[in-house]
Amino acid sequence: MKRPEEQPLPVVRAAELDIAPPGQSWLIESLWARSGVGVIGGTPKSLKTWLGLEMAVSVASGTPCLQQYPVQQPGPALIYLAEDRLSATRERLEALCSHRGLGLETLDLQVITATSLRLDVEGDIARLDATLAAHQPRLLLLDPFVRLHHSDESSAGDVAAILASLRELQRKHDAAIVVTHHTRKNHRAGQHGQTLRGSGDFHAWADSALYLTHHSQALQLTMEHRAAPAPEPRHVQLAGDPPRLILVDIDPETTKPGLEDRVLETLRRSPTPIRRSQLRSLLTVNNARLGETLQDLEKLGRIHRTPLGWAC
Repeated sequence: MKRPEEQPLPVVRAAELDIAPPGQSWLIESLWARSGVGVIGGTPKSLKTWLGLEMAVSVASGTPCLQQYPVQQPGPALIYLAEDRLSATRERLEALCSHRGLGLETLDLQVITATSLRLDVEGDIARLDATLAAHQPRLLLLDPFVRLHHSDESSAGDVAAILASLRELQRKHDAAIVVTHHTRKNHRAGQHGQTLRGSGDFHAWADSALYLTHHSQALQLTMEHRAAPAPEPRHVQLAGDPPRLILVDIDPETTKPGLEDRVLETLRRSPTPIRRSQLRSLLTVNNARLGETLQDLEKLGRIHRTPLGWAC
């Protein structure tokens, strides 16, 4: 008899694969794929946790997320917040429920209360596996990634092992897994997935990804999906008493990058220093205003002058 490692892998004809029922490709329409793994990315204090909790309450209650995105697969939700006090977690959840006219006690919304959960520890993954089996959530929120391991975030091998464990749990329990993760402070526009801290495996791993970025006075929500077109970005803010996360309409003129941001972005994109005359031509800006901006950025240590021009 063949040993287990010598047995062939399971195979099925392509025409016999399951077909997703109509209207069930999303957990939350346009925001998160059904049973998808992925990240909510953003710099510190960019409302990542609020967005994750908003999604969890929406799934558990079957109410639209951000009052805009319908839940196609409502059901239990499970959350673990590594940085928040349990009382603070309850306050946030009650605020999100009150704006829906719901009582927190009416929702099948569970909170993991363990003092520590490490995704790179075999025993902790086994306990998380058992917890998912017991509660069978539609959505699992883990916040934030930096507090959920002792590994090297820059090590592709270390991160890949953690993400592989989460993917295995997602497939085993048919649950969406949402992980909040920090982005780098300085990044290039249009490359959100590459701005996540540490290994680039996160970007390749995600079925759905939400990115929160500051644009002038607005917080922009960008959505990306492996198997669906990316919707147009929206803007969100925390408002009300008690607070909740809401969509807002922002005048496009107010979110255009300022001259400092444009200078920094242009210098970052260039493999070589750029002379002031070239910058002026590229940015079509008044020479005096450009000079003041360059001086201000130099004083802040954001850019420096070289014999060949300006560089970050």
